[in-house]
Amino acid sequence: MNALVKTAGRPPGQLAAAAQEVTEQKQYLTFILGGEMFSISILSIKEIIWYANLTEVPMMPECIRGVINLRGAVVPVMDLSARFAKPPTPVTKNTCIVIIEVDSPNEGERQNMGIVVDAVQAVLEIPSTEIEPAPSFGTKIRSDFIEGIAKVNGKFVILLNVSQVLSTEEIGAMGRAAASTDAAAVAQA
Repeated sequence: MNALVKTAGRPPGQLAAAAQEVTEQKQYLTFILGGEMFSISILSIKEIIWYANLTEVPMMPECIRGVINLRGAVVPVMDLSARFAKPPTPVTKNTCIVIIEVDSPNEGERQNMGIVVDAVQAVLEIPSTEIEPAPSFGTKIRSDFIEGIAKVNGKFVILLNVSQVLSTEEIGAMGRAAASTDAAAVAQA
């Protein structure tokens, strides 16, 4: 989103300086997960729904809770907390599923995927100047999952890299590993 700068009455030499004053602002949906605040760019979010009517699917990775029927389409639902190697998200009255559109392994195609979060907070406009790069240490999740960190109202907000967190290739590999582990356990029994 571009900001407008008032240029009327300014000499031409100051127009370049005014253009530098413009900071790009992006909108992010903030949500709570395990007591921490995270955010995702709203450009990839399709909708937010209450947690309900989830169908479990056998031999899926631990981070996949199951699937939902979203207007006739089967949408996988990921427990974001489990994806971050933390305990699963407990279901409460505030638990939501955020539907996100991600790139699929088939080039040029997009796929919907849901993520389970404790509670949705708000949509915030965060200036790019307030976003710091992902730290290389000190976070409880993989650094490639983090797009950046912003300070909003005195609190840090972790901006998630959706393409890494919801990588269908990586999740598929986790599913194949889970299925082979289950098959090996059955063979040994």
